[in-house]
Amino acid sequence: MFGPLVTAMVTPFDDILRLDLSRLPAVIEHLIDTGTTGLVVCGTTGEAPTLTTEEKLALIQATVRIVAGRIPVIAGTGTNSTEASIELTKEAEDLGVDGFLIVAPYYNKPSQEGIYQHFKRIALSTDKPIVIYNIPGRTSVNIQSDTIVNLAQISNIVGVKESSGDFAQISRVISQTPEHFFVYSGDDKYTVPIMALGGVGVISVASHLVGRDMSRMVEAMNTFDLLEARRIHHQLLPLFEELFKNSNPVLVKAGLDMIDIAAGPVRLPLVDATFDEKRSLRKVLSSVINLAQLH
Repeated sequence: MFGPLVTAMVTPFDDILRLDLSRLPAVIEHLIDTGTTGLVVCGTTGEAPTLTTEEKLALIQATVRIVAGRIPVIAGTGTNSTEASIELTKEAEDLGVDGFLIVAPYYNKPSQEGIYQHFKRIALSTDKPIVIYNIPGRTSVNIQSDTIVNLAQISNIVGVKESSGDFAQISRVISQTPEHFFVYSGDDKYTVPIMALGGVGVISVASHLVGRDMSRMVEAMNTFDLLEARRIHHQLLPLFEELFKNSNPVLVKAGLDMIDIAAGPVRLPLVDATFDEKRSLRKVLSSVINLAQLH
C-alpha cells in the first residue's frame, strides 16, 4: 500500500526556527529521487511535538501539493488525546493525505483496553488507512501483540510500525494478523530481521542519507537475496546506530546538511549536534557515501 521504503521525513526550519516551507521541495525531491516509496509527515522525525496545529496543517498541505500523487503521503496525527487526534485526522484528511500514522497515546499510560478504544475511535472517524505506531521507548506504553491483533480486525487499520525491539512480539503479530496487515520496522537496524519474519519494509530515518542503499536492501529481501540484503545491512549498520546516539532527528538533520540538503536546525527542547557529534557522524557517513559529497 505504501511501498517498502517509507521515510519519516524531517521538518525544515529556518535559522530562527520558523517552519520553512521553501526548503521542503528540495527535501521531498531528494527522498523521491533516492528511492522513498512513501512519506510520513509530522512524525517523530518531523519534530511533531514541537509543531503547532497550524504548522502541522500547513506542512501536510504543502507536502501533498509538492508530492502531487507520485507517492503516498501519510500524516502523523496521533496524540495522547483521542478527541484531539480525531480532530487533527479529519483536518488532515481534508488536505488529501493517503493515510495516517497514529502513535500509541503517550504519558497517559492507558490500559490495553484504553489503547484499543483509542485506535478504534480514531479509525471510525476516517475512511483512510491507519498504521499503528508502537514505540514504547518514547510513549512509556507497549501495544501488546493481542491488542494489535484485535485492532487488525478493523478494516482501515492496515499495519503497524513496530519500534518495540521485541522480536517475539513482532513475530506473533505477523503470524496472527491477516495477510493484508502490514508490519513495518520502525528502526532501520531491524529492517532485515523484521522482513525475514514477514514484515514488508521499514519506516526509515537513514533513508534521508542512504536511500538508494536502503532501497536495494529491502528489494533484496523482497526477492529472497538474503546474502545481498545482509551485505548492505552490515555496511549500513554503523550509520543506523550513529544516527541514534542523540535524540532523533538531531543527527539526521546534521547529516542532511553534510550532503547539501538544507533542513535547518532542531527546535528546543532538542539542541543541534555538537562539533564532536558532527565529526563522528561525518566519519561514519564517509564510509558509506563518497567523501566528495560531504562538506
